[in-house]
Amino acid sequence: MRRRTVSRTFYDALGLLIFAVMLFPIYWMVSTALKPGKEILSLTPVWFPSHVTFDNFRTAINVPFFWNDVANSLIVVLTVVGISIVLAFFAAVSVARFGFRGRTAFIVMIIAVQMVPLNALVIPVYLLLNQVGQVDSLPGVIAYYLAIVLPFMVWTLRGFVANVPVDLEEAAMVDGATRVGAFLRIVFPLVAPGLVATAIYGFIQAWNEYIIAYVLLSSNSKQTLTIWLASFTTQHGTDWGGLMAGATLTALPVVVFFLIVQRHVAGGLTAGAVKG
Repeated sequence: MRRRTVSRTFYDALGLLIFAVMLFPIYWMVSTALKPGKEILSLTPVWFPSHVTFDNFRTAINVPFFWNDVANSLIVVLTVVGISIVLAFFAAVSVARFGFRGRTAFIVMIIAVQMVPLNALVIPVYLLLNQVGQVDSLPGVIAYYLAIVLPFMVWTLRGFVANVPVDLEEAAMVDGATRVGAFLRIVFPLVAPGLVATAIYGFIQAWNEYIIAYVLLSSNSKQTLTIWLASFTTQHGTDWGGLMAGATLTALPVVVFFLIVQRHVAGGLTAGAVKG
């Protein structure tokens, strides 16, 4: 028992240490956003702001095109998540539940797409979108984000659908439910946590993407928040206070989105359970 207690204490301490290391960059970003300029530029690190100020947030919000870029980012991300989660779900159900010619090749293709580096596709995608007149347009960025996010979503949701026993659907159909009704009442609630987790991944992936948006969007009125963050770095240096405040504001929608949908993860684990 003593050895087990020591081992558990060690692993708990190790877990807390790893958690602190992972959390520290976020803490440093937020604390820097709340520091006055003198403490930010101090050669001696200031771990806690002696005087909390919101001037950096006011500076960030007053940067031109801030609210316009917020709207552009929300349009792009919500469109990508909405379209991709529907298409990925139907594709995952088809791959996991039905046998068709080329299914194995389709799965291999999904895995192969994930192995292609994103940076290697910038020039070909730019030339392709330029030919169809979608450079410097939000639909062009949305189309490219869909191509990036969809393969991973299909692969992830396929695993969730495949792990739901077919016997549950068959039992519901024996009780009089149609195939569609059995799927919607039994399988869909059990797959709901996977849909939420996949939606979170798609949201984060599209929200934080920078390179493609920077290459494709040149007009100030069509840029996203990640490009807006680059405006704090100029030829005269970097406004660290404004940059950290802007990064904090940029991270807030991801946190809010996660808090909104995370309760559905736990709810979906018990929804769809059958009495036996």
